[in-house]
Amino acid sequence: MESSNIGLVLSGGGYRGISHAGAIKAFEENGIYPNYISGTSAGGLIGALYAWGYSPETMLDFFKKIKIFDLSRYARKKPGWVDTDTFRSFLLSYFPDNNFGALRKKLFVTTTNLFNGKTRVFSSGILIDPLLASASFPGLFSPVAIENSYYADGGILDNFPIEPIKNCQKIYGVYVSPISTMGTSDFKHSYDVVNRALHLRMNANSSKKFSDCEMVVYPKELSKYSLFNPKHADELFKIGYVQTKKALQNRNLKLAACKNEIIL
Repeated sequence: MESSNIGLVLSGGGYRGISHAGAIKAFEENGIYPNYISGTSAGGLIGALYAWGYSPETMLDFFKKIKIFDLSRYARKKPGWVDTDTFRSFLLSYFPDNNFGALRKKLFVTTTNLFNGKTRVFSSGILIDPLLASASFPGLFSPVAIENSYYADGGILDNFPIEPIKNCQKIYGVYVSPISTMGTSDFKHSYDVVNRALHLRMNANSSKKFSDCEMVVYPKELSKYSLFNPKHADELFKIGYVQTKKALQNRNLKLAACKNEIIL
């Protein structure tokens, strides 16, 4: 069992973040129990649920219950289509003690400060505000006011926030924002070009950090799933679970091969 000073990095990825829950289930079945978690956006939410003590199945249920595009969430006189503050009561039902100190594992949540253009990592104090901010996808969700600044999705600047846990003995990562192959027909609007450029930069910055991990789970098939389509929750959970099991099996085979070479 691996449980001493083990880190877990969870990327952003909208509803594809459900795959993180499946990955955690696979890690635990293989005796890997991270006690330091760093996440952003959906990864921050899953990380908080895990750090509180919820099971992977409860994490899946969390994403099934949350209703993003309900009329009651329409943002009035706020920058964004969805009022992020309307999710506060829902999160409180899962985190009744609204504080990082109530968590069973150490959690780091990455956000983007829209005023100064820098990342900020939260790991103490009030819990729900940073979680809401970290998951506030720009343009869609309204940013969250914290200490006289506006904060939004941490994935804007760092979608694989490994830095807060780099001192861990071993680090495992799960990246759920893979880049898909696109063709001419996929670029119909200027938004498509801007969105593609954003994700290419995000992916390039994140992939540079993969070598710092013991192992990174990178399910490429997630690219065919929409960021905000809630209809495939069970599929996404299964993808995270199956791909992590495969990655762990491959890692164990390589470790066994290395030991045999040493013995020989």
